[in-house]
Amino acid sequence: MSTFLGQYQPNQWVAQAGLDPRPRESGTSVHRPRFISKVGNKYLRAALFFPAMVACRFQENVEAFYQKLIAVGKKPRQASVAVMRKLLRCVWAMLKYDRDFEGDKFYLLA
Repeated sequence: MSTFLGQYQPNQWVAQAGLDPRPRESGTSVHRPRFISKVGNKYLRAALFFPAMVACRFQENVEAFYQKLIAVGKKPRQASVAVMRKLLRCVWAMLKYDRDFEGDKFYLLA
């Protein structure tokens, strides 16, 4: 399993799921906000949505991360996508290092 994971980095997993931010530019003066690329696997992206929502509801570290994003001014959907992206990176680390999920490594509570 580690040889498979050694080939790919977490950013590549995020890109495969289509959760990587991409700029939308037209010319030099228009700076629109970034959106997720949606280039990757739509089934993987859809499969991450409900685990992210459940984690936001029942895992206090994930909920604190979500609430921090909302407090900074992110919309709920943007915060959900950020949680999905971070959960996918956590899955990569859990598989690579053969460990269980640790909420305090997801987001450190103050």
